[in-house]
Parts: sequence; structure tokens; C-alpha cells
Amino acid sequence: MKDNYDVIVVGSGLGGLTAANIMARNGHRVLLAEQHFQLGGLATYFRRKHHIFDVALHGFPIGMQKSFRKYWGKPFAERIAQVRKIVFDNPQFHLTTTFDTEDFTRHLVETFKVPKERVDGFFAELKAMNYYDDQSETTRGLFQRHFPDRPDVWRLLMEPITYANGSTLDEPAISYGIVFGNFMSKGVYTFIGGTDLMLDMMAEELRANGVDIQTRALVEKILVDGGKVRGAVVNGQEIAAKVVISNGSLLNTVQDLVGEEHFAAEYLAGFRKVKVSNSSSQVYLGIRPGEKLEDIGDLLFTSTCPVFDSAAICAKQVTSRTYSVYYPSIRPGTDKYTIVASMNGWYDDWAGYTREEYKAAKEALIEDTLNALEKYVPNIRAICDYTEAATPKTFQRYTLHRQGASFGTKFDGLRYSMNLHEQIAGLFHTGSVGIIMSGWLGTVNYGVMAANEADKFLTLR
Repeated sequence: MKDNYDVIVVGSGLGGLTAANIMARNGHRVLLAEQHFQLGGLATYFRRKHHIFDVALHGFPIGMQKSFRKYWGKPFAERIAQVRKIVFDNPQFHLTTTFDTEDFTRHLVETFKVPKERVDGFFAELKAMNYYDDQSETTRGLFQRHFPDRPDVWRLLMEPITYANGSTLDEPAISYGIVFGNFMSKGVYTFIGGTDLMLDMMAEELRANGVDIQTRALVEKILVDGGKVRGAVVNGQEIAAKVVISNGSLLNTVQDLVGEEHFAAEYLAGFRKVKVSNSSSQVYLGIRPGEKLEDIGDLLFTSTCPVFDSAAICAKQVTSRTYSVYYPSIRPGTDKYTIVASMNGWYDDWAGYTREEYKAAKEALIEDTLNALEKYVPNIRAICDYTEAATPKTFQRYTLHRQGASFGTKFDGLRYSMNLHEQIAGLFHTGSVGIIMSGWLGTVNYGVMAANEADKFLTLR
């Protein structure tokens, strides 16, 4: 690492990667410092034996195509392809959908017997939502207005978004509506070639634009002097910079990297009330070479819970799982199949174990997942040659997010993230925060917003 840059980007989630790329394109000298040995944050992958496992669920709206084309380049946009088979299986209904407005309307009218004009009115309201809108109405209130006393409809509309950003029925309706509305435009998409190829392509693009990428580079402190950023300490080395863009946890950024003593009392009074989102557990299953999976769908939202219950979705006693199935078509030219089972959860449910208890709990999670998956892949134990589990403790270890939070903070964190530079000149934040964001598209677009503000700050200096 050099001892001086224009910009230091802390962390390489998709928000940090995108912000670094834009700043470098604009002619700034950029250091991208990632404490892990791998880029991507939660949008990453890992290798075990002959398997490549994608971390998290990689379904995003069509808007990713436009964002990739504009901020990363045409080769990225060309690899965005639609996921066409999404399955819901729970005690209230079983159906398959392409997860777009037309198909959801068909199901709501034909399967759930909802009048079409009511469905059209619901989608029209979602389309008009913006993140700065009034926050007083909850998602429960939104659903009750459009689909009164229809818990089955609520489940269809809500369950995938709870998996996508951890939202509940009693949070602001816009934290649900904007995300769901984005998917409803043209369905769910993924990156052909896998996360490993995408991150390799991003690293190549970043280096071509002059970004200094440093992995195993822990930012220990953001240096502030007279209310302005003056650099950061990275692996014990003091590095000067005019701007720092943090892609780390908002809470870590304020309290650990900067220190509350640098912030106004009014800001801290609200900031301290910000809640982190829930975390996740995942079970990774590799299919033995030469074996095949039948087409069971690309995403399966499954539950044994009688009704939609956001608390039950996060409970240690698992009733709900989302399976993301990776067929060879995801990585053309290979014959690899993998399955990732994702379960929302809370860090505290895993934090108190001894080492032996923790290992046993992870093994039990794998066994329970295999038992549940037998409903869809009866011979899963015979064809699976590798399993591994991740828990909220795993996500905290690799991302340093408080309590392993999968989706950053709840909606109330957005204000404090976006206004960070008003407290400390030259300090910006990007990542998965509140409404902007959940998922890949949200973090990429928030990286764009942070970079634009940072570029404006440098230009006007």
C-alpha cells in the first residue's frame, strides 16, 4: 500500500466495489481495503473439494442489468439471465411462478380469487413508492387495505421479501413495497457464470481503472481531525486520504472505526436507536460428480409453519427454508450441481454455545436440512458428497457485521447512513441499509449514490 490516496474504500461488498470503480473511473486514486482474503462481502463464494458454493441467495430484479451496464460495463450486463421457476410450498398453498406482475396477477385472480381491479390497484401503489415517502403505514396496514383478512395472500406477497431483507409485517410499508415492486417489474435474475466469475471480472475491471486492491487489509481506525477525514490506519499503517467510503457495518463505522466522540449529540441520540437486521444460517450441499438433480425449481420458498410468521422464520427451531438450486446452466461448461439452503436467524441463538456444543448444533442443522430436502430430492443423501453449515457467528466472523447481520440495519438506519458526511466531512457510507437495501441491486445502487456524493465533495474542495 502507498501512504497516500484520494479515497479509501473500507470493505468490498458490492456497494464498496461499485463505489471504488466509479471513483477510479472519475480519476481519483483509490485504495480498496478488504479485511478478508476474498472480495464480495456477503455476495461471495468459497471452494470445498471440487465444489464452488455461492454464499447467500442470488436473485435480483431486472434493474441489475441496467446498473451493471452503466457502472461496470456491457460484459457484466450480458450475463444477467432470468430465473424462471420459483416454487412456494407451505401448508396454505403450493404453486410455481415466474415471480413477475403478470404471473402474480394470474395467481392472485385465479388461485386466490382476488378481484383483478384490487390486484391492479395494489401493484399501482407499489410502483409509485419512493424511499423518502411517509413511513407511518406498516406493511400489515398496506395488506389489510388491499387484501383484508387474507393471510394466505399476505404470505405469498411477504415471505420472499422477508428472506430478501428481513422485513416484517409491522415495519414501514415502503421497506417492503419498493423491494417487492422492483422484482415485480420483470421477475428474478441471476449472474450466469457464478459469483466467482463475477468477482474475478470485477477485480480485473477495478485494476484496469487503477484501483489498488488490498485483501487481508484490516482498517483499524478512520482518522478524523477537526471534523474532517484525514485518512485511516490499515494493518497498523497510517494512510492519508481526503475521503473514506465505508462499506462496513454502519454501527461499526460510527462506534469503532471513527468513535462517537466525533459526532454531534443530536445525531447520536437517534443513531443509538438504530436496530440491526437479523442474520442467517445456511447449509451448503455439493452433489457428487456424475450425479444429476431433477428440475425442482431454481428458488424454493418452503415452510411447515401454518401461517406466515416473521418471528417463526427467524426462530432457532427451523420451520422455513429457502433453497437456491445451482444447475450446470449457472456455470456453463461444467456439470456441477449445488444447493444452498438459507434460514433467517438471530445471532444470540448461536452465541452462547461452547465449541463442542456449537459443532453439534451445526451438524444437527445439516441433518435437519437433509431431512427436509428429502421431500424435494428423495435421494439427496445418496447423491450428496459434501455438506457444510454457516451460522450468524460465521457471518460475523467473515464480514465483521454486528451480530452477523445479513441486511445491515433496519429502515431507521438509512437516515444516519446517508447523513454521515454531514457529521464528518469526507466520510461516506454504503452497503445494505434499510430500504435501499437489500440484495445485490440495492447495494450496487447505494454504492453509486455514495460515490457520487464523494466525487462531488472532492470536486468542490
